[in-house]
Amino acid sequence: MLEQEGVNVSLDDHRDAAAIATQAGRVLLDLRERGLPPAALKAEGDAHSQQFIAEALASRHPDDAVLSEEAADDAVRLSSSRVWIVDPLDGTREYSEVPRVDWAVHVALLIDGELAAGAVALPAQGITLSTAEPPAPPAASAPRVRLLVSRTRPTEHAAALAAALDAELVPMGSAGAKVAAVVLGDADVYAHTGGQYEWDSAAPVAVANAAGLHTSRFDGSPLRYNQPNPWLPDLLVCRPDLAPKVLAAIQELAE
Repeated sequence: MLEQEGVNVSLDDHRDAAAIATQAGRVLLDLRERGLPPAALKAEGDAHSQQFIAEALASRHPDDAVLSEEAADDAVRLSSSRVWIVDPLDGTREYSEVPRVDWAVHVALLIDGELAAGAVALPAQGITLSTAEPPAPPAASAPRVRLLVSRTRPTEHAAALAAALDAELVPMGSAGAKVAAVVLGDADVYAHTGGQYEWDSAAPVAVANAAGLHTSRFDGSPLRYNQPNPWLPDLLVCRPDLAPKVLAAIQELAE
């Protein structure tokens, strides 16, 4: 077992998160090759990836609880020490719009209330980011801050925050793809106000933490997972050097 900030997590946990996310991504890529219409591709993608991940977790970690977007919530997770939080297909719309690449598979493990391991597979990009092999912290490279925004539902808050930071807006699909862009240094800030569920951000935040990024709520407080209501109102992921400036701008906009 490894001691990770007071959490007992094994190398197998890290590796299993990465392997399961990667393999589910292959299932989704194979399905995408069948030429299904978008509506059918969305439904089949969610179902096939969910089935694969559920079976993989049941085989490798039969005593662990699971919280998934595509499965009924089981209250047993609230009293479980180990809880997997998964999104079998994050960015269903983008997945159905072949050949878009901004969609993902999320697999995270929570131990005693703390994110312990996680992986974000970006199957169409041939990439899996995971805590098994933490990415190097991204370095500043662009002359202006690059602020990620929903490509289909950009908010007024995002535009106001971009103005406050003199930032360039970068439209993108799934939450996992957005956090991955910050991890990889292709963007600098992901500030989401529209609310998400825990499965939308658990794995991306685990990977972002491992890469040394700042992750928090908009008020700077820690993100909490495996709550009775899995809804998270807001999320901030950014380069740590930008965090004070971004949090100050968010506060000013809230006043």
